[in-house]
Amino acid sequence: MADTGSITLFRMRDKTMNVALEVKESPGKGRGVFASVPIPAQCCIERSPVIVIPEEQIVHIRRTELGNYYFRWGKDAAIALGLGSLFNHSYRPNAVFYPNLKEGVVEFYSLHPISQGEEITVNYNGDPADQSRLWFNTID
Repeated sequence: MADTGSITLFRMRDKTMNVALEVKESPGKGRGVFASVPIPAQCCIERSPVIVIPEEQIVHIRRTELGNYYFRWGKDAAIALGLGSLFNHSYRPNAVFYPNLKEGVVEFYSLHPISQGEEITVNYNGDPADQSRLWFNTID
């Protein structure tokens, strides 16, 4: 991903497209990530570098606000930088995330076309179809 001011470049299998992503308030959820332009299906919309937290330190991070923002990272945990920790949860997500342990990034891909102005959401359980209860009350 390259930052060109307010435009974020994202990769589609054989193309690179310019997409503007916005961070703004999401009703009932706090801040969220929104598409400023239409995004086609199966596009990488964000590659967030991570800070890895060793397994033995996870117990400590759970006692802080960051405990709500970490990703599973093999046996460890990771905090995503960039926009990675600002995507909100939905049981009907329009995006999915993949931990890329080899490159040290979390990659976010659109599951289907996302409209301009639409919030980009992921299922925090990892699998878009997983309806398992989360550690907080969800609004959908």
